[in-house]
Amino acid sequence: MTSATTATDLWVFAYGSLMWKPGFDFEERVPGRLIGAHRSLCVRSVHWRGTPERPGLVLGLDRGGSCVGIAFRVAAARADDTLAYLREREQVTNIYHEATRRVWLKDGSGRAVAAVVYLVDRGHTQYAGPLSREERLHIVRQGHGVGGPNADYVLATARQLEEIGLRDEELDWLVARL
Repeated sequence: MTSATTATDLWVFAYGSLMWKPGFDFEERVPGRLIGAHRSLCVRSVHWRGTPERPGLVLGLDRGGSCVGIAFRVAAARADDTLAYLREREQVTNIYHEATRRVWLKDGSGRAVAAVVYLVDRGHTQYAGPLSREERLHIVRQGHGVGGPNADYVLATARQLEEIGLRDEELDWLVARL
């Protein structure tokens, strides 16, 4: 794992709310592609966008395919603090596996960087697996957690994807109905 003690910058790959609300200082923000996992509304949120009684639904990186998102470069001096922040934010219920994966930057440089990613744990009780569009819509409409309404999360993520020139068919379907 990259750390400030190794004097190298930290890269973080964002595919959901981290794209539009990173919550940490960064030196560079570049679109990037991760191969081997795809963006999916597959995590029942029982904290940020829902409760145990009325869970919301948030994005996870699920196995297979690829995902375009945002790669953030964090200065080495802030790497440890950033990782601590990310772990507190992303690992509230340990639904994700923190890993380092290669991300290809889409800035014309041809660079590939080792970035911290949060991959969904399919064995976790919050993993929703495949749901129909109607089931997703119902969950998103009723979800509300400490981070606010679940619908706001979906709308903000779809808006961010559009800003970087991407469309997500599943999110677009939900947005049209929210």
